[in-house]
Amino acid sequence: MADDPREEPSRAAGGDLVLPIAAMAFTTYYFWSIWDSPWEAQVAAFLIGSILMFLIAIFLLRTFREVITGRANLGLGPLIGPSWITPRRLVLLGLTLGYAIGLDWLGFTLTSFLFLFLGMVTLSEARGELRAFLHYGTIAALLSLAGWLLFIVAFDTRFPAGPFERLMEAMFGL
Repeated sequence: MADDPREEPSRAAGGDLVLPIAAMAFTTYYFWSIWDSPWEAQVAAFLIGSILMFLIAIFLLRTFREVITGRANLGLGPLIGPSWITPRRLVLLGLTLGYAIGLDWLGFTLTSFLFLFLGMVTLSEARGELRAFLHYGTIAALLSLAGWLLFIVAFDTRFPAGPFERLMEAMFGL
């Protein structure tokens, strides 16, 4: 029966499980980390986190049902391949580590801008095109400024302050 050419091969679903499992681990850590927070924060976190965990559980059940019925397997297939994108993935991993390290020196806004801009350039097929670089720079700047306005100005989140945040503080008292 497995040699029937009309039968569709099972899809590799193992790679699809990486982010949901990581999200479950992060949500579990988040639940643990807010244990001593005010009850309002706990309620909000548990509400959002419980919804996320419920949706992930549904996804995992559906995926494992496909594995049991033979429509899917736990292979990593598309997660590992194609090999031509591996260098870009490694650059993105380096950018992510650089973001975490550079956050203390450059602050939230500049580090976010650099990460977004360099990430878009890394994933882009437009090599060396000025128009593309301007486009990516504009998007990265708008997203970074939106993040600064939302997280630092509106929510008063205590992200590390860098040159941009200190300049805005000096100019506008923000």
